Amino acid sequence: MNAAASEFLPEIRAMTPRDIPAIYAIEARAYDFPWSEKIFADCLRAGYSGVVLECHGEACGYGMLSVAVGEAHLLNLCIDPEIQRQGFGSLLLNYLIDKACALGGKQMFLEVRPSNNAARRMYDKAGFNEIGLRRNYYRASSGHEDAIVFARDI
Repeated sequence: MNAAASEFLPEIRAMTPRDIPAIYAIEARAYDFPWSEKIFADCLRAGYSGVVLECHGEACGYGMLSVAVGEAHLLNLCIDPEIQRQGFGSLLLNYLIDKACALGGKQMFLEVRPSNNAARRMYDKAGFNEIGLRRNYYRASSGHEDAIVFARDI
């Protein structure tokens, strides 16, 4: 974490339906093809673990996690583009790994775009390994983009 991130300690808390507009605003700034507010609401309704990273009292990142039968799936992890590359993504990822473990997860899986080099480096540093490829998984301006599947024991 660099000096900017260490100047204050962000808080991580459970996501509630009231957070969805702020979370969606971050999602829309970060991605060309964002999740909809309905997807976030459906995840919370399904009982997935949503968390919010708060910086100075405002949402600045979030994660969505599903854990069942020993498998954890990191469905979404995003930091507001205005504060990326300051260590907040790794902070949130480590929190979600610990949460998945506490919920009985033995392995964690996630997908990432091959073009998202920063995320790929973060997952590699956190001990994730590439285990597969999902063809045409993500929408992209050129049609579709593959997803690299990562996994690690937790």
